[in-house]
Amino acid sequence: MSSEGGPGAPAGPAAGRWAEELAGWAIPPHILDAAPVSPWEFSAAVFAGAAEQAIVTETPSQARAIEALRDGGSVLDVGVGAGAASLPLVPPAATITGVDSSQALLDAFAQLASARGVNHRALLGSWPAVAAQVEPADVCVCHHVVYNVADLGPFVGALTSKARQRVVVELTASHPQSNLNDLWWHFHHIERPSGPTADGVIAVLAEVGIGALAERWTSPSSHVKAANANQHVIASVRRRLCLPPEREPELAERLDGAHFMAPREMVTLWWPGSA
Repeated sequence: MSSEGGPGAPAGPAAGRWAEELAGWAIPPHILDAAPVSPWEFSAAVFAGAAEQAIVTETPSQARAIEALRDGGSVLDVGVGAGAASLPLVPPAATITGVDSSQALLDAFAQLASARGVNHRALLGSWPAVAAQVEPADVCVCHHVVYNVADLGPFVGALTSKARQRVVVELTASHPQSNLNDLWWHFHHIERPSGPTADGVIAVLAEVGIGALAERWTSPSSHVKAANANQHVIASVRRRLCLPPEREPELAERLDGAHFMAPREMVTLWWPGSA
């Protein structure tokens, strides 16, 4: 296995398809311009709640990471959020470096890590731009980030180069916003794309010389609490849909839809590191 696909490497057809399909998720300008707030804002409260839930939930992604960790080992969490991918690995992990482009989420991660007595570092920046500022770790985890990455080859190449033992990537089988497609049609009368999917990630990995193993599994919808009028979740979805606050009651009713609340198919990918 190699970690080709670094900066300057030409993108292959799989990488090109991935970038093209991701571009189809751009929000039409007339909707984006009318949005009361940016749809890309993150709720630290939602991420912190997800991290706290992850600590008490066992998943295949956690198992694949833990089996590659020694007692007292180190973890690099790219797109750390509030720590949902890495905090459940303590123990055996004793040190976590979290990278994220949101200071609010890094603050939430640092607070939870401190509460668990974990040695941690929070680094503000985008990946792989800040990769040179990070020391290699035993395991590198990256959950629910790749659908935000158009240039996937250099991204996974940098993950590989910073992992001594293993890289573990978790993602939804289909685009994470695809379960909002019915809501986009209801509120805006526009059709959203169906791709890309996790199979596209696997194809890009193969194209840059990474032979990843994969496990598919199901998880409850991350928005399942919306059925109980969880205000943080409703507000988060409203921002994603570029809706004003006065549409929240209507949105709350629509969130009870079977498709939106159904369990999600997840994919865990893992491969050896090269650090």
